[in-house]
Amino acid sequence: MKAIVLNAYCSPDQLELGDLDQPVPGDGEVLLRVHAAGLDQGVWHVVTGLPHLVRLAGVGVRRPKAGVPGMDVAGRVEAVGANVTRFRPGDEVFGTCDGSYAEYVCAKEDGLAHKPAGITFEQAAAVPVSGFAALQGVRDKGRIRAGQKVLVIGAGGGVGTYAVQLARTFGADVTGVCSGAKADLVRSIGAGDVIDYTREDFADGTRRYDLILDTAGNRSLSHLRRALAPRGTLVIVGAEVGGRRLGGVDRQIRAMFLSPFVPQKLAVLLSSPGPADLRTLAELIEAGKVTPVVDRTYPLAEVPEAIRYLRAGHPAGKVVIKVRDER
Repeated sequence: MKAIVLNAYCSPDQLELGDLDQPVPGDGEVLLRVHAAGLDQGVWHVVTGLPHLVRLAGVGVRRPKAGVPGMDVAGRVEAVGANVTRFRPGDEVFGTCDGSYAEYVCAKEDGLAHKPAGITFEQAAAVPVSGFAALQGVRDKGRIRAGQKVLVIGAGGGVGTYAVQLARTFGADVTGVCSGAKADLVRSIGAGDVIDYTREDFADGTRRYDLILDTAGNRSLSHLRRALAPRGTLVIVGAEVGGRRLGGVDRQIRAMFLSPFVPQKLAVLLSSPGPADLRTLAELIEAGKVTPVVDRTYPLAEVPEAIRYLRAGHPAGKVVIKVRDER
């Protein structure tokens, strides 16, 4: 089978399409014929091994543990291993696994759910990782309540487009921060107000928010706190700035140390996949309350170009790797 092979940490431009043996599902595993696989910033970290802190966090100290990158997946069940009870060959599913940038992949049964009706495989592959981050950010860390004023920074990005929709679904008054080019999109998915960060400062002192979800990762804590209500909550989702060692994680560390000494809650999100949250996202999509936003797709052989586009900050929504046509 064809797959993107990762034998050592490297620049994404060095990734190549190679041939690997088709995997065989083990106990509790499902073999998928992959139709699409999502792309997020985590893929860049796994490929490059940067910042170095991620290597200690389980990616692999000297070389990547993952022989094939990719985590989000959507496809059809080809075969099932022993003790799999929820799926059978032919089922359309989505979820998470290791090594989804391949024509076939094995996934644990509890990492998958049936693909929501009415969406494509590309849309389904755009959901899990970013959807988990948004859901756990606004619901669990943010403890969102109806009627609150919520600010989503990076509202036009992969996590941000889900955060806007979820906050709106939970009954919040949502303001999105994004570039002017993404303003119409952010309004269309539920933001009552949009701030173009190239033209105005959301922390100018005229507005305060009960919950701020920062998915952009390039503003200081002091700047963010100026826009936060006196007892509001800031949730920091990732960090894509900083040096090769920490990569912006120092800002998250400072937030954790500062939070006990200020009236505002400064929280750090380390999202994780889970079957219950995957089912929640599927239910919200089927109910029409959340719609995956796909900016563009790339074929499997063009993963390097897709990562380059993602890292440049261009996507309005998610970038997806299209492995095969739907049929």
